[in-house]
Amino acid sequence: MEIINISIRKVGSNEVEFLQELGRRTFLETFGDSNTNEDMEDYLSESFDYHKLKAEVVHPLSDFYFAEVNGNVVGYLKLNLGEAQTESELQNACEIERIYVLSEYLGKKVGQQLFEKAVAIAKSTNVEWLWLGVWEHNQRAIRFYEKNGMEVFGQHVFKLGEDEQTDLLMRLALY
Repeated sequence: MEIINISIRKVGSNEVEFLQELGRRTFLETFGDSNTNEDMEDYLSESFDYHKLKAEVVHPLSDFYFAEVNGNVVGYLKLNLGEAQTESELQNACEIERIYVLSEYLGKKVGQQLFEKAVAIAKSTNVEWLWLGVWEHNQRAIRFYEKNGMEVFGQHVFKLGEDEQTDLLMRLALY
C-alpha cells in the first residue's frame, strides 16, 4: 500500500469558502447516488450556506480540521461540544458531526487520522464519550466506526431535503 503523509490542521475563519466547496463535494460524492437531486440540492444549499458555515467555524464550542496530503486538503472533521452538539442525549460528550474524505483518498488512512484526531481532542477536553450519527445505509462508515470501537446506542431522524432518513447513533467510551 502506498504510504502518504497526512497532516491535520485547524480550519481558519478565512477558509470558509474552501470548506464550503469541500463540504459540498464530499457530501455529494458520498450520498449523491443514494438520494434525489432535489433533496441533495436542498440539503447542500441549506447546510453549506456560507453564512451558516461561517457561524459554525467561529462558534466557541465547534472546531473544524482539514486533513492535508502533500499540501492538498483532502478531507475534514467537525467536532461539537456542549450546546453545539446536535443531540443532548449524552452528557459530558463530544460529537463528530462531520468527517468526510474525498473519494480518491478513501482507504488511504485519511479518515483514520481524522478519527484519531477527534479521539485525542475529545480526551483532552475530559469528556466521557465521543459520539456521532451515521446513516443506517452507509455500511462502509458503520464498519469503520465499529472497527474503531464505537457501538450503536440509539437513532435519530436526519432530514435530507424532504427525505427523513434514519441515522444510527454510535458512541465510544473514552475512559
